[in-house]
Amino acid sequence: MKCPICKKEVQLTDPFAPFCSERCKLIDLGNWASGEYVISTPVKPADDEEDD
Repeated sequence: MKCPICKKEVQLTDPFAPFCSERCKLIDLGNWASGEYVISTPVKPADDEEDD
């Protein structure tokens, strides 16, 4: 697999997987905290969709 930040190869056994390093892990966390990553729509259970 590849690190989602820098695209280096990462093994599942690496200590920071799925990231290659603590640096990339912190960059990803910062992206979430700053609002750069967002979930576009609320997740609805399948049961709620049938009631609409």
